[in-house]
Amino acid sequence: MSVDVCYQEAKEKYAKIGIDTDAAIETLLKKKISLHCWQGDDVAGFDQKGALSGGIQATRNYPGKARTPEELMADIEFALKLVPGTHRINLHASYAIFKEGEWADRDQLKPEHFKAWVDFAKKNNLKLDFNPTCFSHPLADGLTLSNPDPAIRAFWVRHVKACIRISEYFAEELDSPCLMNIWVPDGLKDVPGDRMVLRKYLKESLDDILSVDYDKEKVLVAVESKVFGIGVESYTVGSHEFYMNYAAKNDVLCLLDNGHYHPTELVSDKISSMLLFYDKLALHVTRGVRWDSDHVVLFDDETREIAREIVRCDALDRVLIGLDFFDASINRISAWVVGMRNMQKALLFALLQPTKRLTELQETKQYSELMMLQEELKCYPFAAVWDYLCEQQNVPVGESWFEEVKQYEKDVLSTRK
Repeated sequence: MSVDVCYQEAKEKYAKIGIDTDAAIETLLKKKISLHCWQGDDVAGFDQKGALSGGIQATRNYPGKARTPEELMADIEFALKLVPGTHRINLHASYAIFKEGEWADRDQLKPEHFKAWVDFAKKNNLKLDFNPTCFSHPLADGLTLSNPDPAIRAFWVRHVKACIRISEYFAEELDSPCLMNIWVPDGLKDVPGDRMVLRKYLKESLDDILSVDYDKEKVLVAVESKVFGIGVESYTVGSHEFYMNYAAKNDVLCLLDNGHYHPTELVSDKISSMLLFYDKLALHVTRGVRWDSDHVVLFDDETREIAREIVRCDALDRVLIGLDFFDASINRISAWVVGMRNMQKALLFALLQPTKRLTELQETKQYSELMMLQEELKCYPFAAVWDYLCEQQNVPVGESWFEEVKQYEKDVLSTRK
């Protein structure tokens, strides 16, 4: 049966419960997801040599990782051809591109060091988001913005201030606000003697950073917590409570990464609460496995529930969605495509739910029917709508996209020795 025929049957079935599948597709295609550049080269970046630090670790060494800006851009360009719609690219400051013989330390980075990324974005109709890189650097040994050494703190404050200017440059060049997310790996391996003092230093550093004059319509500053990291298992300075309160008091965004919480905590359950108190919310969607985050996003229960919560709250325009994972054990382009398509599938699945009807059942305490309908909806022909969307966007339908990835690996990735 053809994709069109399957879609027409699905469209009729969804129409019976009040869902316009054409409208759902149109809404989904307006939502841009920020694809993280660091999956393509195992978070190596271009400004430092040596091993990763700050609790960052990419395991295994699948052949073909990007080694240069040109290779990374080519891989991103290829991956996005297999994904419906147009999107955003999320960069770390460590992906600065220097001219031959040129180099600048992170506190001296300037917009010109990212011009090649702006040109790439313009060429591919993309927008850019940004992150200071407070890891994998000689001054990132354990503590950065919370370091007791004022000289080290000052270096990282200068770095993040420089990143604000670079983010403004992105926004102006691409006519789109740039989300600039601050995450630091600061913490201690064992039980601290004083939890507050390091958080006091972090607060002072953030206050200093935000004292710069910048256009808040162009640069959306966010802060991101983590429950623990490699080497900082006992105490994380930037906890969720710290950043949630800091963001609320200082009118910046709070970013939730669903791999940065205790395994029994669900980001999907936090979204509605956050949206009651913040105009906008930022997400990094990943997949935690036990105590480890940053696995490739699957079309799993939590990803679907995150998407459903965004749609239920009518917050597609208020929640900024980016992906964050890195897996060096598999084809890196395949990881990107799987993650991006799964995030889109989750949003489409949410858009095909009769939210108004489900809410009415809850408010009238018809819990038996509510449970029944939610379960039956899982078997509705969602896949037919997704396949039709892909066909209409001229991207491969079903698993056929993987054949293109295998050919790219044979032709391109396998030559990278």
